[in-house]
Order: sequence, then structure tokens, then C-alpha cells
Amino acid sequence: MTHISRGLEPIGSILERAHPELLVSKYRIRQAEGIHLVRQRRELGNQLLGFNSRPFVLCGLPLRRPPKDQLLYERRNGSFVLQVTGHPEFGLPFGQDRLVPIFLATLAVRQQSKTIRFKSASLMLETFGMAKGGKEYRRLVAAFERIFGATMFFGTENSGATARVVHRARFNFLSEATIWYQRDNGDVGENVVTLSEEFFAEIMAHPIPTDLEAVRVLVAAPGVLDLFVWLSYRCFTAKGREEIPIFGDHGLIRQLGAVEYSRPRRFRAMLAQWLRSIRAVWPECPATITSDGQSLAISRGSPVL
Repeated sequence: MTHISRGLEPIGSILERAHPELLVSKYRIRQAEGIHLVRQRRELGNQLLGFNSRPFVLCGLPLRRPPKDQLLYERRNGSFVLQVTGHPEFGLPFGQDRLVPIFLATLAVRQQSKTIRFKSASLMLETFGMAKGGKEYRRLVAAFERIFGATMFFGTENSGATARVVHRARFNFLSEATIWYQRDNGDVGENVVTLSEEFFAEIMAHPIPTDLEAVRVLVAAPGVLDLFVWLSYRCFTAKGREEIPIFGDHGLIRQLGAVEYSRPRRFRAMLAQWLRSIRAVWPECPATITSDGQSLAISRGSPVL
């Protein structure tokens, strides 16, 4: 009897070469588990709720890192305008930095205070189901630096029959922060973040709920996450069927952080892909691209019970 102890090819390598369609990455498995959890919690009425602030629901931050010399970013949503000015050293917030305002708004609503406290910086990584490694912690540090250094300007413009009404506000996100970026479980000190008066007032005046489990599933795709939180709000406030133009000065393309998809055909294709991803966590999502490809049709609905 002959025993072969060397030269055997691992079964994973054989499958990868012969049947790659059968392989499922750990990320895809976690994503499928997350989608199942989102649907299950919604069916049971046991959702884990977080909160977002109105400016970053109506208008998205950049999806990708802007050029180093770009320190001003603007988005418009009807009469609403958002401008973010980045710090000369840290630059503009972008990508997964959009999780920081969600994290801060959630804690502010839960604690009912502009001075929010949490045990460890890793809580943010845990909240959004992110890994805890050196790379992730460096990203977290950089994200807080960009958010802390940014100045936000937002307001509305309404033209009536007799007068044009303009409201403007400019403020920083945070006024003070003491954060221990501790990678192990050692308790080195309490983390304290004090929101600016203006940012806290905006959060408390318009706390917009979101499904944190769904955010976890979409965390690696900022564009999909932007559309999800935008649709969650717009569908909830819709009176009936509404059509939002996709292109033009008042179109959806000017509201989300998707400046890199400025070509109509490319953005429309990406929008369709984003909607498919959203329906994985929100199957009843009442949003479709119209047959002429020029508008997004929505009706009343909500992923949050």
C-alpha cells in the first residue's frame, strides 16, 4: 500500500482553478449574514437604530479622496446647500469618514448631550462591524482629524412672491475632543467629544433615524450608503409618487457625493447597481429609475419601523 504524504494540492486551490464560481469569500459570507440579520430584525421589530444629521442625509460627502489642493466641496438639494471646507493639513472628509457624523449623532441622541462619552475609540469600529487592526486604527485617526478640522456651511434659499429668504449657518463639527486610540483592551482613559453648539442643535432638531445593521452591511460602499440614507428620508417624507430628476442643477447627481460619476450613462448605470444593493437590505424599497432614464421615481416607505 502506498501512502502519498507530499505533493497533494489543497482542495481550495483545485476549486479556485477549476470552479471559481463555487468559492465564496469571507467578506461575502459576512455580508450575507448581515443582510439576513437586517431582514430578521426588521421582521421582529427589533432594529438597532442609529441617527444621522440632516445635512449629511440630504447631501453626501465625497466618495473618494479629493485632490490635495481641493479644500472646498459643495452639494445642493433643492433649496438646501452644503459646503464643507477642509483643513489645509488634513484635507476634506471623504469615503468612510461619513461614518463619524453618524457615530457622533447616534451617541448625542442616546446621551442627550453635546458632550458625548464612550469607553474606547474601537467602539466606532465595533458599531459599524469594522475590523480592529493597525490599518483600521490609522484610518480612524485620520477620519477624526479631517472631521475635526472641517468647517461646514449650510443653509436654504427660498424665493417667494414678494421676497427672497436666505438662511445661512457656518460651524465646525466639534469644539473639543480627547480620544485614546488604544488598540488593545486596556482602559487608558475616557473618550470625550464635545460637539459644537450649532452641530448639536441641528442633530437634536432633526435626528434622522437609520438602521445601523443595514449601515454595517453597506459600510464598504459609501455611494450605496449615501443613497440608502437619502432614500430612507425621502421615501419617509414622500406624500405619494414623486419623481426626482437624476441630472441637472437640481438633480440627484448634485445631491450625492458622486462627482466621479458625472457622465450621465455612467452615473445611471451605477445608480441602478446601487439600487440593487439597497434592495438586498430593503426589499420593499419604493424607488425605481423611470423608463426614460432621466428621473428616480419614489413613493412613501421606510426601512425603519
